[in-house]
Amino acid sequence: MNRISSHTSTILLLSICLYSCKKNKSDATTVTATVKDIYTAGYEKVGSKEIAKFWKNTAASALTDGTQIAYAYDITVVGSDVYVAGMEYNGSNLIAKYWKNGTAFNLTNGTKNAVAYSIAVAGSDVYVAGSEKNGTKDVAKYWKNGIGINLTDGTNYAGTNAITVVGIDVYVAGYEVLGASYAAKYWKNGFATSLTSGATEAKAVAISVSGSNIYVAGYESNGTNFVAKYWKNGVPTTLSSGTENAYVTDMVVLGNDVYVTGYQGNTAILWKNGVATNLTNGTYYANANGIAVVGNDVYVAGAEHNGTKLVAKYWKNGVPVNIVTDVSLSSAANAIFITTN
Repeated sequence: MNRISSHTSTILLLSICLYSCKKNKSDATTVTATVKDIYTAGYEKVGSKEIAKFWKNTAASALTDGTQIAYAYDITVVGSDVYVAGMEYNGSNLIAKYWKNGTAFNLTNGTKNAVAYSIAVAGSDVYVAGSEKNGTKDVAKYWKNGIGINLTDGTNYAGTNAITVVGIDVYVAGYEVLGASYAAKYWKNGFATSLTSGATEAKAVAISVSGSNIYVAGYESNGTNFVAKYWKNGVPTTLSSGTENAYVTDMVVLGNDVYVTGYQGNTAILWKNGVATNLTNGTYYANANGIAVVGNDVYVAGAEHNGTKLVAKYWKNGVPVNIVTDVSLSSAANAIFITTN
């Protein structure tokens, strides 16, 4: 599967990009804590339409009614409030939106394609990252309390995949065409830093801030295949060999440990400090889409094909748990968030 080779401009292309577009993550804690609830977000297909959903443990909540195709891409929980970012097709275009406790908030008016891939909440402020087409090009942007803030001027194709807020600073990861191809980059308070030159395609899909260090995860073409990697303060660390396509989907930094999720070939993968652990055996297609770490326990959300359908699941320390009860319906988990006591 080609990861974010271009932003979605038609509903047909949406399914190609489904697992491409991720996240922030700061879903980690070093203190001793007891897991209270496991939240995941994604979709379940009923009939011909994908329904955006989130699950609290294994109890599903539908965010859309199935009239149109919709997906949930990210989730965060603050107190008793559940926030989910995603998009819904309106019959003509994609609408970027988020849901708070199941109530939808449209970020765009549906006259041009737009998507929302990541959500962060700081105090009373809700930040959502994504992109919106200006008529011809995708513009990288985020929304603060529903107000759009453009990160690019629309001259080149661009988009964002992840957002995190630390104090008064807003960090966004994404990409923009520079020269021949997409370059991975991030923005801090609107100021861009390019991580690659654009000589070959690269995109940033996750961002995490730890102290004074900025970690960005993504992938870059070696001219033949995509190579999974992350950058610490702009310095790259390569995670895959480059002998076949490998893609990053999410990242968490906890102390000195850097956790990255993604997939290579058919296999869902977790990298910890550069060391890969296969979550699946590669018999059927699978992907790892989101990560949360609580103490010594690592939770990874994703999906694995069962030979008939793609099934939403998470892995706790490598052990799979199906989220859905009906494995005859296609489903996937794109993000995970853990609440603790």
